[in-house]
Amino acid sequence: MIVVTGATGNVGRALVTQLTADQVPVRALTRDPTRAGLPAGAEVVRFASVAEPAAMAAQFAGATALFLHVAAGGEHTAELLAAAREAGVRHVVVLSSIILDDDGAAEHPIHVMHARLEQQVRDSGLGWTFLRPGAFSTNSLQWVPQFRTGDTVRWPFLQSVTSPIHEADIAAVAAVALRDPEKHAGAVLSLTGPTAVTAEEQILAVGRALGRDLTVVEIPAHEVTADMFPHVPPGVLPALLESFGAAVDSEPDLTTTVADVTGGPGRTFEQWAQDHADDFRGA
Repeated sequence: MIVVTGATGNVGRALVTQLTADQVPVRALTRDPTRAGLPAGAEVVRFASVAEPAAMAAQFAGATALFLHVAAGGEHTAELLAAAREAGVRHVVVLSSIILDDDGAAEHPIHVMHARLEQQVRDSGLGWTFLRPGAFSTNSLQWVPQFRTGDTVRWPFLQSVTSPIHEADIAAVAAVALRDPEKHAGAVLSLTGPTAVTAEEQILAVGRALGRDLTVVEIPAHEVTADMFPHVPPGVLPALLESFGAAVDSEPDLTTTVADVTGGPGRTFEQWAQDHADDFRGA
């Protein structure tokens, strides 16, 4: 049995889908099972916090491996890990961040958050594998409101270069590590997409997936509003914009980890755009 936290998130949902398709027993933890919409083969369970010790222990019963999202335990991650270990879990695959590869970013809020998570896992006594993906292709869903209101997309730092990774590729690496923990114990796996693309190229790729001709307009950073980044905490936004600016005309490192671990090529951003075209179309 594999327990998946954040089961309705982008990576968690893809992981649950892949595991159930391979007929691997999976217990999907979510805040609201009635709205989860996960595959029928998954055991969908309400996530129990430390305020419910019996229920927290029960959600790990019979499991040997855990996929851990940073938001699952929050300030109580150590207690969550202890409950998992006491229930029989032996290995945890952690969704971390590639920012930890950059020692110069130690003060960045995302670095601080994930460094603390990794240390708590190291201290837990569990076996572990750390997945450190770079930019998610799903970050592009922040353009959905603009796509649904017209054919003009306004964005800062259009020539900012990233190597976005498809959530299904992160899930595929996680699935391998969860199913073969001995081989991947103690591994730190940095994950990127197979190619580097600019923000403008990503916007135009989504346009092609939708069959639409777009006008892309670059705006200065001071014209960026919080609603353009609905899933980014306001305190993190300045640092995020700074990183965009630093990535203009850059040459980001590309890893071959997805192919090395899964045996298959990583999905391109063009593939991601085709897979998510309906998200941009709306109802």
